[in-house]
Amino acid sequence: MNKSILNTLMATAVFATATSYFTTPAIADPTANENIVVVASGNTDFSTLVAALSAAELVEALEGAGPFTVFAPNNAAFAKLPAGTVDDLLKPENKAKLTAILKNHVVAGKVMAADVKAGAVPTLGGGEVVVAVEGGSVKYGDATVIGTDVAASNGVIHVIDTVVLPD
Repeated sequence: MNKSILNTLMATAVFATATSYFTTPAIADPTANENIVVVASGNTDFSTLVAALSAAELVEALEGAGPFTVFAPNNAAFAKLPAGTVDDLLKPENKAKLTAILKNHVVAGKVMAADVKAGAVPTLGGGEVVVAVEGGSVKYGDATVIGTDVAASNGVIHVIDTVVLPD
């Protein structure tokens, strides 16, 4: 069984054990023929994320076949971090820390909003992030999902309003 199918099955099994669906409305999708990095690069609201992916040398990985589900912090999410944090994370000497943070936002498999259920979700960073429904909004860790189902050829992007730091 190839690794991509196994990863998709694993992600599906984790999501299938929980009970709540994402209810956040979808935002307009770009052309689904472009990979996650190209889609993110084409949206100015992801310029900080794209710069971070480049600094962490994760661009090539997210241009790969996937599929991936990316809970993508927008520029406003990065702006919530303490002053100077983003600049420090983008420095070469902080690559490992930046990589860990970014991988905390990526889940194996292409999981559209209607298919996601609440529960602990394994990330590509090796940890887990809890997906929950609170007062009608969907949370990914401490972040609120503010946009869903931005299609890409190798997965999907869900927009979040906070950078989710690994434990």
